[in-house]
Amino acid sequence: MRPMKLSVILASLALLGPSVVSLSSSVATAEENPSITAANPAAPHAEETDAERDARLAWWREGKFGMFVHWGIYSTTGGLYKGQKLPNSAEWMMARGKIPIAEYSKYADQFNPTKFDADEFVARAKQAGMKYIVITAKHHDGFAMFGSKCNDYNVVDATPYGRDIMKELAEACQKQDIRFGFYYSQAQDWHHPGGFGNGWDKTIKRVSSDEYVMKKAVPEVKQLLTDYGPIGIFWWDTPRKMSKESFDALHSLTGIQKNVITNDRLGEGYIGDYKTFERHIPAQAPVGKDWEVCMPISGSWGYKIGDNDFKSTKTLIRNLIEIASMGGNYLLNVSPTGEGTLLPPAIERLKQVGQWMEVNGESIYGTVASPLETLDWGRCTRKEANGETTLYLHVYDWPADGKLLVPGVKNNVQSASLLDGGETLRTESTDAGIVVSLPAEATDEYASVVKLTVDGTLDVEVSLPTFNRKGSLVLTADKAYINNNEGSQDAALRAHDEIPHVGYWLDKEASVEWAFRTTEPGEYEVHAVLSVEAPQTKFVISAGDQSLTADVKSTGGYGKYQEKSLGRLKINEPGDHTLRVKPVADAWNPINLRQVELRRVKK
Repeated sequence: MRPMKLSVILASLALLGPSVVSLSSSVATAEENPSITAANPAAPHAEETDAERDARLAWWREGKFGMFVHWGIYSTTGGLYKGQKLPNSAEWMMARGKIPIAEYSKYADQFNPTKFDADEFVARAKQAGMKYIVITAKHHDGFAMFGSKCNDYNVVDATPYGRDIMKELAEACQKQDIRFGFYYSQAQDWHHPGGFGNGWDKTIKRVSSDEYVMKKAVPEVKQLLTDYGPIGIFWWDTPRKMSKESFDALHSLTGIQKNVITNDRLGEGYIGDYKTFERHIPAQAPVGKDWEVCMPISGSWGYKIGDNDFKSTKTLIRNLIEIASMGGNYLLNVSPTGEGTLLPPAIERLKQVGQWMEVNGESIYGTVASPLETLDWGRCTRKEANGETTLYLHVYDWPADGKLLVPGVKNNVQSASLLDGGETLRTESTDAGIVVSLPAEATDEYASVVKLTVDGTLDVEVSLPTFNRKGSLVLTADKAYINNNEGSQDAALRAHDEIPHVGYWLDKEASVEWAFRTTEPGEYEVHAVLSVEAPQTKFVISAGDQSLTADVKSTGGYGKYQEKSLGRLKINEPGDHTLRVKPVADAWNPINLRQVELRRVKK
């Protein structure tokens, strides 16, 4: 079918009625609450100034730490299908098990989380030191965890539980001063005949993706943004190639609440407010962008029987520190069971993280990236105010001689102390930097924090890969960020002959990218060292608004690497850029990619 006309989409939007935000405990119209406005069909925040954007994102940048929640009817079986554990996370069981819609829908009959208590659930997040919650209102299976008005395949109408979980959580978050947000799978919907992703159920009578968007996604997103009070975050997931009319119809809805923050996963060209990294902390933070890392507390996003791969408290705390030291946010996922409770290891770890945050939260909340190079003893975060800089030194490895070197800092010291206990510490300025004298033993088993305040600001240049004197830039696999939107390992860092490569690249939706810097515009020859087993493959290499399509023939096997000339790419402006490699979906065969090189074309 052909895409729907824009006029039809706008007419459909009009039929959805005026925007009203309400909760059983609090009803507000746009006039009563200035944070809620009618949707702008063009582009929310298009006319926003830098100061207005900073004000809108201020709470998120301050908060640093949030709870992600994957919960759905798949939780009733813990990912088991006919007694078998399926690969990948539990919320993917319908796809991994190729379960027909008619069969999978019956899990709704079993969903009755009678032990769920919204107030207790939110309190656990707050106790852990988290400042916001994002929960799966609808995942790829198409089941709505709220009382959808356009679709009876939802928690109120299709389950014995019969209660609107999202409304209960929204109310609990308001009472406990926690920001509330929704995850919504806008493209993949394995239940609707127009949704992407279900290629196994042959009973589906297909309709266009535009029809799915207008009849299900748009009404549901509008409802989520009007019926559940102030929404802090709207978290899109797994973009697919929809029509521009569908993208715009969804994108425009976020204007219903002018203060809502969105991530970068709506679709190509819809960058949102921040960049999302999944499961892994990037080797290098994106320059000039807000960003977060989302990561499950165990192995699976959704509750999965037998998943005992819980991260240690030490790992969780140090992940939070690592991400904050690079200027990002940490969105840590938990997985409620079919009964509506968390497993004991998750509860225990959240409590322990919260105990650390109660003492050391000052070193995380409201901080920005460290101005220092990599530190061999730990990590650093920073705050600047009133002409002074405070460095929070997170010490992992306590120095045996009691001397902690803060390298390269020449500023005059105002004060130094331990956050735990407040003990004042002696400092000495040396040619190598500031030396802080520490007590004999660490104050914390996970990370002891020293608060060091100095005069003035610390201005340290961010280091990005750049071109050498010959005009060449080599970007290697071990420095790449791998975008696996589904959280799978279907594109991962591997090695042949001890040389790293991005391999096992089975997912045609996965992509690889590098940040780099150039001081001048120009045209560049693109070369890659790779291997291909299939007869040929296609992928797109892009930087900014420029791209080229590479059509590469077999190298004779995955272990046989060749350097291939892929074409030319223009970079129109100097500055910081991102080079991206992404499969051409209908012509993709897996590759092993060792490196990409840009060579400046001489004029």
